[in-house]
Amino acid sequence: MFRVSNFVVGVANTLVMLVGASAIGYSIYMFVHQDVTDCESAIRAPLLTTGIILFLVSLIGVIGSCFKENVAMVSYLIILIAGIVALLVFSIFLFFVTNKGAGHVVSGRVYREYHTVDFSTWLNGFVGGKRWVGIRSCLAEASVCDDLSDGRVSQIADAFYHKNLSPIQSGCCKPPSDCNFQFRNATFWMPPAKNATTVATDNGDCGAWSNVQTELCFNCNACRAGVLANIREKWRHLLVFNICLLVLLMTVCSCGCRARRNNLAATESDRA
Repeated sequence: MFRVSNFVVGVANTLVMLVGASAIGYSIYMFVHQDVTDCESAIRAPLLTTGIILFLVSLIGVIGSCFKENVAMVSYLIILIAGIVALLVFSIFLFFVTNKGAGHVVSGRVYREYHTVDFSTWLNGFVGGKRWVGIRSCLAEASVCDDLSDGRVSQIADAFYHKNLSPIQSGCCKPPSDCNFQFRNATFWMPPAKNATTVATDNGDCGAWSNVQTELCFNCNACRAGVLANIREKWRHLLVFNICLLVLLMTVCSCGCRARRNNLAATESDRA
């Protein structure tokens, strides 16, 4: 049992060390090279911090399991248990803040449309104020609407209406459906005549739409909602990952406890 427990903890932490080292290396690469985009540069510091934490914690685990250092193993287990509790709390928090915002079905359309009021107040903070300026710049850099400008989807209204747009494309690359704009192509829409009675005057996004290809609906609340829906989707995936990670961490923690007992037994045997 000595070899199995210590071996499992050692191998698991060696793999985590490699992940941490990779994160550190990639973040340093982004710091050194100036050709990264503003969106990519935003993750440099968090990625470096995460990489350093993973590397140091896993290093303590390797020392404790492979070199039979009981103090290091106890320190590792304390950090690991604290991490499990924090991850559990974070996962519960993720579940509640992403519980709303599934989108609205639009008659005659395959895609869904999204509204900022459907999301939690806390989540709305991600697209508020100055943050939106940076996000909007990232959307322009990523050219999120470019793949709508080719093929049948670009020129034929029915093909466009039956395309499964991503939340960001639905909110940022076209006007909201209740504005009743006329389709010319995927990213060029004509507003209804002034005397039309079907204009959705209560939707401020109707006036925010622009046929300028670098603007489109990037200033619309629908675009913010699309970004929130994308964040919600990613965080839902993260929630599933966290659950799997919790199972793994608890398994490693169990093996770590066995390894600690093995270290104590080995120390007492050496003294005898």
